[in-house]
Amino acid sequence: MNRRVTYSLGSNLGDRLEYLQGATGLLAATPGVVLVGVSGVYETDPVGGVQQPDYLNIVVLAESDLPAMALLARAQAIENGFGRVRASRWGPRVIDVDLIAVGEEMRHDDVLTLPHPRAHERAFVLLPWLDVDPGAFLVGHGRVADLLAAVDTTGVRPRPDLVLGR
Repeated sequence: MNRRVTYSLGSNLGDRLEYLQGATGLLAATPGVVLVGVSGVYETDPVGGVQQPDYLNIVVLAESDLPAMALLARAQAIENGFGRVRASRWGPRVIDVDLIAVGEEMRHDDVLTLPHPRAHERAFVLLPWLDVDPGAFLVGHGRVADLLAAVDTTGVRPRPDLVLGR
């Protein structure tokens, strides 16, 4: 049974757009994963207090019947393939591929929390998600449009001049 899978991708080092393009292409090439939508590109102020460059962020929607752990493993393999280094929490990164939601699945263990534990409060996830799926719903939290209305969006700017190739 295919479920909707939501990924949030971000990059703030090097050729940010190229890293987003590459990671999106690798998600699309994953057996058992079919991309159904990619948001526009947003430029985002960093979150977490660490001094660093601005991010480019997108949301990628897919359909898959793969288990959530396999989807997480693929996201981490893509990050590792681009040389992501986890030097500090919320620090700068070449690529970040976060698994936000897998259908209606809810889980919380040492390896994976679904939905992503902070997605409902992050404009850099909610704004591009709403862009690509206006009817989006985050299990356990509600409609993405309502969640977005409750958060500060001033640090998230659309970048219509930046387009990912299809």
